Amino acid sequence: MEHAEHHFTATEVVRDIVIGMSDGLTVPFALAAGLSGTVRSTSIVVIAGFAEIVAGSIAMGLGGYLAAKTDVEHYQAEERREYRETQEKTEIEKEEVAEIFCGYGLTAAQAAPIVDAISKDTKRWVDFMMRFELGLEKPDAGRARKSAALIAASYIVGGLIPLFPYMVWREVHSALWISSGVTLLALFVFGLIKGRFTGVTPLRSGTQTAVIGGLAAAAAFGIARLIS
Repeated sequence: MEHAEHHFTATEVVRDIVIGMSDGLTVPFALAAGLSGTVRSTSIVVIAGFAEIVAGSIAMGLGGYLAAKTDVEHYQAEERREYRETQEKTEIEKEEVAEIFCGYGLTAAQAAPIVDAISKDTKRWVDFMMRFELGLEKPDAGRARKSAALIAASYIVGGLIPLFPYMVWREVHSALWISSGVTLLALFVFGLIKGRFTGVTPLRSGTQTAVIGGLAAAAAFGIARLIS
């Protein structure tokens, strides 16, 4: 029977969703809870919440774009350096290839023909050094735009969840309690899903996510009440 291995490969997509959604659920929730301790009108909470969601999604999206862009630029800079070194320091680079294989248990004699085969193709040689010497995987050139859009969209979706009760209920404290319940449930479910994809125990991941979000909102609410 043929053995088939299944590995999760969309780690960058999951990372972007986790970054955007977790902050989107937590920050607007904490803001709304904090304002609920000082204002009587849900419309003020909604306006402030929308402003925060817009600003937050732009800031988070821009951060994701710059991070992904930096990864691409870093890879390209290291790749150019490796191409230059294979031409200017050929023997040293070959010795580095041999050392990598010796690190996996091969003798120098066993590694020699492999080194010769790899070094005959400059691109393959550089790709090998990028992955096994520097530990770098070639990033998607268009990843920056995708990352920015995904993080921003996830932040907006997450941010609307704690804000929704304030759009429906007119009494601030009622909206606060409903928002708290809905958001904590959303954080818990999101944590479960995150744990499923990241390899962490789902129940543990869900509980941690909900607790962190709840503590952030409680702190914001308490500080707002204390100041007022």
